[in-house]
Amino acid sequence: MAALLYAAKAEACPYELVLVTGDNPEAPGLSLAEVEGIAVVRIPKPTPKDKSRFFAALDIQIRKAGAEYIALAGFMRILPEDFVRAWENRMLNIHPSLLPRYKGLDTHQRAIDAGDKSGGCSVHIVTPGVDDGPVLAQTPVAIIPGDTPETLARRVQFAEHQLYPATLAAFVTRERSPDYLRARVRELAMALPEADEVTSHGMPCFGIVKGKKFAYFTEDHHGDGKIALLVKISGADEQAALIEMDADRYYRPAYFGDGWIGIRLDLGDTEWDAISDWLRKSWLAVAPKKLAGLMAIAEDF
Repeated sequence: MAALLYAAKAEACPYELVLVTGDNPEAPGLSLAEVEGIAVVRIPKPTPKDKSRFFAALDIQIRKAGAEYIALAGFMRILPEDFVRAWENRMLNIHPSLLPRYKGLDTHQRAIDAGDKSGGCSVHIVTPGVDDGPVLAQTPVAIIPGDTPETLARRVQFAEHQLYPATLAAFVTRERSPDYLRARVRELAMALPEADEVTSHGMPCFGIVKGKKFAYFTEDHHGDGKIALLVKISGADEQAALIEMDADRYYRPAYFGDGWIGIRLDLGDTEWDAISDWLRKSWLAVAPKKLAGLMAIAEDF
């Protein structure tokens, strides 16, 4: 926690700590955060009987602070599935092993006993499975002959303090990263039946194999400064209605006419389920009737 706190003091750091809390109101980290001017909430330590009440209170306090992400640091309790789902893809944890090796406890001893050349640490997205989420970054730490769990743990902590702030910084800015946004669009577009990708007008373009195009990924196209998805729509009326509804997000793409809409992806709050729906509707707009009919049948099942 302290490593994240002090990294956040750097002018270039893209995240800000808005709250420090936990399951132990006497934890020294809470006092450190208070001295450093970070908001702290001390929630009474939960008992087995009031575990659900504790996590409900925790969720309320985190949201009240205006937090967008959660970074777990030394939080050793198994999180309820409903809490994890509520913060899906917005909660990170650091674990003292090179996942997927050695989930759970006693990681250093297990690595030594196995004769591994390295221990280490991993930052991963939290999912309902314990230490089971996608790994974002890792740092291996050499195991030295004669190492004990304690000596290895001390070196792994140095690695943790370097890895976690950098990984958190990259994670909170990914929704504005062209590489990340392009990869997400590509994943969703290419999941549609008979989709292919080519480059058109200098942009990644998605179409039906040997058919019409249904989506473009734009990055500063014609110097407009936008990262966006272009999809087909019904015409000028729908285009105008979307722009009127949210002019910051929707726009008329240059040189594409009334049959397309630009959807900004670089605002930091993209709803990817909605983008998936836009891609599907755009795909249906150009798909041959036979192919579109097969898709509709598959969805019915």
